Amino acid sequence: NYNINNGRRLTEIVGDKVPKYMKPVLTDLEERTKLMEETPPEEVKYWFEYTGPLQKYYYRFSKSRGKADSFEGRDDSGVTSARFMDETMGNQEYKQFFTETEIPSGERSQHARFLENCLAMGNDDRPDTGKGTLWNQWYASNQQSPSLDRCRILFTLNTVGAGRGTTMLWETNPPPLALTTVPFDETSPDWISEQETAATHLARNLREIDAMCAMGQVAARLQLLVCEPIPAPWTEWMDSNLPHCGGKPKASTNTNKAGNPYNDGIKVDERPSPVQVVVVANPKTANTCHDPKSGFMEKRMQDLIIAPPLPQAKNKKDTDPTIKTTNPNLVSTEDHDLYVALKWSSLVTVRAVNAFLQASADLAAGASSPKKNRSLVSEKDKENGSTIYLSTHPGSPFLIPSFVRVSYVSEENSKVAKWRMHGDFFHPAAWEVCKDSFDTAWIPDSLAGSHASAVCYSDRKEAAAASRLLKEGEDCGQWWLYMTEEQMPTTPEVYANEVTAPLIQGGSNYFWMVTESQRESLVRQMVCQREHHGSDDMSRICGGTPQAVMPLGDLESFLINFTPNTALGKKHLQGRSPGYSSEKEREENREKVRERNQLKGQEDVEKALFDYTIYPAALLHKDATLKAVRARDDYLTKKKDSSAIGPQTVKSGYYDVTITKPRKPNLGWCQALARKGLCALYSDYFRTSSDRRCMEACGLSKDWQKIEH
Repeated sequence: NYNINNGRRLTEIVGDKVPKYMKPVLTDLEERTKLMEETPPEEVKYWFEYTGPLQKYYYRFSKSRGKADSFEGRDDSGVTSARFMDETMGNQEYKQFFTETEIPSGERSQHARFLENCLAMGNDDRPDTGKGTLWNQWYASNQQSPSLDRCRILFTLNTVGAGRGTTMLWETNPPPLALTTVPFDETSPDWISEQETAATHLARNLREIDAMCAMGQVAARLQLLVCEPIPAPWTEWMDSNLPHCGGKPKASTNTNKAGNPYNDGIKVDERPSPVQVVVVANPKTANTCHDPKSGFMEKRMQDLIIAPPLPQAKNKKDTDPTIKTTNPNLVSTEDHDLYVALKWSSLVTVRAVNAFLQASADLAAGASSPKKNRSLVSEKDKENGSTIYLSTHPGSPFLIPSFVRVSYVSEENSKVAKWRMHGDFFHPAAWEVCKDSFDTAWIPDSLAGSHASAVCYSDRKEAAAASRLLKEGEDCGQWWLYMTEEQMPTTPEVYANEVTAPLIQGGSNYFWMVTESQRESLVRQMVCQREHHGSDDMSRICGGTPQAVMPLGDLESFLINFTPNTALGKKHLQGRSPGYSSEKEREENREKVRERNQLKGQEDVEKALFDYTIYPAALLHKDATLKAVRARDDYLTKKKDSSAIGPQTVKSGYYDVTITKPRKPNLGWCQALARKGLCALYSDYFRTSSDRRCMEACGLSKDWQKIEH
């Protein structure tokens, strides 16, 4: 089903024919509309537009009562949560899409988009898939297509701080394999709190990686970075959690045995395995490696993945610096298409990987746009500061999609009663960014379709059928968030970031990705900067620092669950908190409020609001949307009315309303689609069909909605 050579253009979905994958989504709209129409007006509630299953969160096991305590609510955020989602792959829509077996011929290209984007952005050298090769041995039995080629992904896992209580994880025994794959219920005696051990979080990530291999489009390798050698039972346990990636399907028999796992020695079976354990420290540096403030492991992870040539290496002019010279025994030295770097506490899913690949292909399409040939930006575009043009020239912004971690409030947290739910909804929040950490920009032509070809323009005749349907005078592209500040975690990670800065400005050290083409660009830039260090022309010759961006229409896919969920409610260090670039202005505003002394219970309010950062995912999406809307409104409003409140020329159809009753069903429906990541998953439909209802929610409308005067 995934032979990309047989991909067809999307003539079938342009117009009125609805693809199979969209039918459940349209059924949801019908149900929303029916709910609004049949409910008496006086009984209509504002939260009707937020639908979803009622979920239970088990937070504590009572031995005396023999059951777990729980509370109920709905997670309407769209963020993939390890706490509320037992199934892998991101959400139900993603699981259904990537496990579909009966695909209509006209929709094969959309179902193969993950692989198409990966191959387009990946390594040009393809693996040997012939009979007798290890590749054929591992993947031929789980292949539905004549092509054995897959997206080669290397997952590099930082394990610093992983433990069970105060005990290092590797000094405990692995949990039985069954307990890592079967959801717990409230009466399970083997119930484990999400804060009890790192093993459950490691197991969830292994399940997610194995689910990617089971798709038939991914060949995954796991490179586990540790500070000291770990016992064989753990390596075998990890291998057995990856049966679809080439691991043994059965768990080792000694995982349930009591005692110290080191007693069995550290010798590992020499058979081929998708798991490679790399000891990155020596006896002298082991203590530094274990210190989460040192930035030691973060630096090792960057060096292994990016693999730049050593400073002392004398490269000949005809030598390609992007060729890896790291130890050939390291799996990271081999060719891969995508590299995923994460800490054990961050949740990786196929949704996040798919979103990154789609966003990377979109940015590549924007950089290859015919508009890139503009040597100078016109005066009109200079005024319009919210538009960024990309090109392949070194002077163009170097943009790489990046991620922000979010956490739910833990039951162990002292602020539980106040923050665990917003009304009856569970909601994840960021703590490393705030409203002042980012801005928004429209990037023309930044839309990619089949085989990563451009949707907004084309130099190939056969691609015309999948081009964007535009109104007269309408621009093609999408809205992006770009980080204007570095992400600011709490201690100890904030210290690690100061020692080893994130590879991408505004990105995260604890969850990031690069494609092979992006890795090569990063290496060339590093070598160039080394050669021109101290030169006034360095930035012009070598290009600017890589900048973190996220697509507005698929924002929630870039919000990564911090699975222990213990991050919220912690104070940032003085001068090291989100919004540091506007700290002076913020303090001045607070001082004015103090002087007026008009707030009732002012001291309590300040303690609640300013002592720590809790930035809900929904608020992040709203703030980003309104920043983009206001930027366009300021530009399009020629004669501004100083007495007017709010936008004057264009507005957000969803957010610029007074909430007394629910919005129209289609508005809430479109927002729900965007929050679930369907604007990217069903990109062909939302980008090339005649259905324009979700243009705003998917970040595709440059001028938003005009205000009728």
